[in-house]
Amino acid sequence: MFYKLAILFCRIVLIFKCRIRSKGRENIPQSGGFILALNHRTNYDVLIAGITSTRRLRYMAKAELFKNKFFSWLITKCGAFPVNRGKGDIGAIKSALEKLKNNEGVLMFPEGKRVTSLEEEKDTRAKPGAVMIAIRAQVPIVPAYISGKFGFMRKITISYGKPIHYTEYAGEKQSVDTLQDLSDELMKKIRSLRIA
Repeated sequence: MFYKLAILFCRIVLIFKCRIRSKGRENIPQSGGFILALNHRTNYDVLIAGITSTRRLRYMAKAELFKNKFFSWLITKCGAFPVNRGKGDIGAIKSALEKLKNNEGVLMFPEGKRVTSLEEEKDTRAKPGAVMIAIRAQVPIVPAYISGKFGFMRKITISYGKPIHYTEYAGEKQSVDTLQDLSDELMKKIRSLRIA
């Protein structure tokens, strides 16, 4: 109930920021766990994914956001769980795996930070976390990209791509290089969804 109210509130807030349209929502699995891998340009990305997804999403949020008790309560109710960036956060990985095992959708930003321009995009590689978790949980990754600039009545489009499966890697330990190669390939698929 709270999540639905939060989504409604987000819709109202975003009405004053932009016009949102979505493409490819049929690519979101109707059941089972999955990872939504999205580019990260603004603080509104989570809201856009939340209101356009056909499934409820859980998402990793930087641990610093959980320092304020009220804000921590609020974003937890909206599906957030903390991750310590810049290091392999075992607790966050376990939380993500648990949510996927419970057939939930988990939103992740493979870039690991906000990348605000196309120039910066060229220099930013994906972190291997999303692919590693998808392989371990044996769930698909749905690539997605938010295109457009925020501004009153400007058009923002979120495009959802076809799910990527990693079944051939099940039960095998992947090398760091393999995970990075797969993550680079994932990032290419995400960016290929950009609308010019």
